[in-house]
Amino acid sequence: MDVFEAIKTRRSNGLISNDPVPKELIENILEAGTWAPSHFRTEPWKFFVLQGDSRMQLGEVLADIAEKTMDDPTSETNRKKREKTLEKPFRAPVIITVAVEPNVNSEKVILLEEYGAVYAAIQNMLLAAHALGLGGYWRTGKPTYDPLMKELFGLSEKGEVLGFLYFGYPKKEMPAGKRKSINEVTTWLSEKSDFDNLLE
Repeated sequence: MDVFEAIKTRRSNGLISNDPVPKELIENILEAGTWAPSHFRTEPWKFFVLQGDSRMQLGEVLADIAEKTMDDPTSETNRKKREKTLEKPFRAPVIITVAVEPNVNSEKVILLEEYGAVYAAIQNMLLAAHALGLGGYWRTGKPTYDPLMKELFGLSEKGEVLGFLYFGYPKKEMPAGKRKSINEVTTWLSEKSDFDNLLE
């Protein structure tokens, strides 16, 4: 599968089996992440591979975070919500938590660029998993950025979890995707005066 095919055919796919994913494939995905570009070669990414019972701890923290928004965590409805939240990490046999640990030892390093490098690593990993025949998806949301999540993975004050990559073997093929035409999102500039048109 060439890179253009991988880009165009990759889809977020939550319909995956519980069959274990070989360690070799996981390592290939991780290595793809490390080849993302990073300004000043800071390589600010951190990866945590969750399998087996380790996923229980992630479920516990997700449930604790959800509980903070509940008026009455002991109500029947909220107890059921907690149980459902505890099960979320078991929707895939492997989860790769991806975090950023920004380089704070250089005044040249821009924080936003450190985040950008890790987002690029995530895209590399999603494409690599697809090329290897795996299905998966990138989960984020408010719980991702909660201080309890940072604490769970032992990140520094400036560190941040940027997402959870759920991977497994797909149960079915996803339908073809659709994107806007490049003509809708691209402005071609060839003359200095072309910038004037951007202000109109």
